[in-house]
Amino acid sequence: MPYINSKVTGKIDKVKEHIIKKRLGKAIELINGKSEEWLMINFENDCSLYFKGYELTKGAIIEVKIFGSASKEEYDRLTTEISNIYLEEIGIPTDKIYITYEEIKTWGWNKNNF
Repeated sequence: MPYINSKVTGKIDKVKEHIIKKRLGKAIELINGKSEEWLMINFENDCSLYFKGYELTKGAIIEVKIFGSASKEEYDRLTTEISNIYLEEIGIPTDKIYITYEEIKTWGWNKNNF
């Protein structure tokens, strides 16, 4: 089960949110064995983000969590695709997009653990 949480400095309207959701659903397939079928996405708008002591006027921090693991090459491809999505859809420059990855060994759902 992958999870993508994005915190952005501006507001993503519902139309753009739907487009980004759909594109992230396709992008997650860059990780072997992952698909939109199990993908959970969260959008946090109007966040105050600071880097190097300065407020980002247009920026994003995007957290990607996956059950299991992935290769460096898969993460590299996903970073490129996520960066392109947020640049193309809401105009956040790629040098203001920060992406973290976390590999989860145990994930609970429906009263059980994977």
